[in-house]
Amino acid sequence: METAQFQERRSAEPDPEIKPPARAEFLAGMSRSEVLKASPPMFDTPWLNRLSRVHPAVVPIIFVPAITLLFAIALGTITVGTALLWALVGYVFWTLTEYWLHRIVFHFEPEQGIGARLHWIIHGVHHDHPSDPMRLVMPPSVSVPLATLFCVAFVAVVGMPAGFAIGAGFLAGYLMYDMTHYYLHHRVPKTALGLWLRELHMRHHFQDHERGFGISAPYWDWVFRTPTRKVARRPAVRPPG
Repeated sequence: METAQFQERRSAEPDPEIKPPARAEFLAGMSRSEVLKASPPMFDTPWLNRLSRVHPAVVPIIFVPAITLLFAIALGTITVGTALLWALVGYVFWTLTEYWLHRIVFHFEPEQGIGARLHWIIHGVHHDHPSDPMRLVMPPSVSVPLATLFCVAFVAVVGMPAGFAIGAGFLAGYLMYDMTHYYLHHRVPKTALGLWLRELHMRHHFQDHERGFGISAPYWDWVFRTPTRKVARRPAVRPPG
């Protein structure tokens, strides 16, 4: 069940300055379930639309070698135990980044203008079409530069080789996040943990998008007081007689 606020947000008339007219044409005549999994154009330029769609396999193809290389470099001068501790620091830092990036950046929602357009490109399109399989992971054109900046920052702050180990843990956390996010949208979990994570994330999408910002690390929602709340279903009303 969606909240009234969320229904109002979804039912608002699309602004051509925020969502391209080609999107409306693409979605014309579709049912709600078809809209949720549709992959409409985000831009008027075809090559930009191609860049916005990414197969989920691209993420491990890029980041598993990067994580391995960073950790191997760190092991050149520190012990395995020390490297793992620094990697754990990087992982924890990622989980906080995941939470605050989702809460502050992805859900900063201007009503109009370039800010509204940027929000829709960055995250709004995912809420409009949460089952689009090609727009669930971050495009490499964004993730690779950001990963590079973070790793450079780690080395600048703590030096080498600890910065490389932190970078490995940070990128491992990002990889887990992206793969978890894809899994929760496109697979039915078999474990209690997986089902719990999926329920929490679906509440964020379909009940209250102002709560539930942790995806791979939902415990931060309890720490920062933004956990999703289970909405009780209204009992069916039987006709008289």
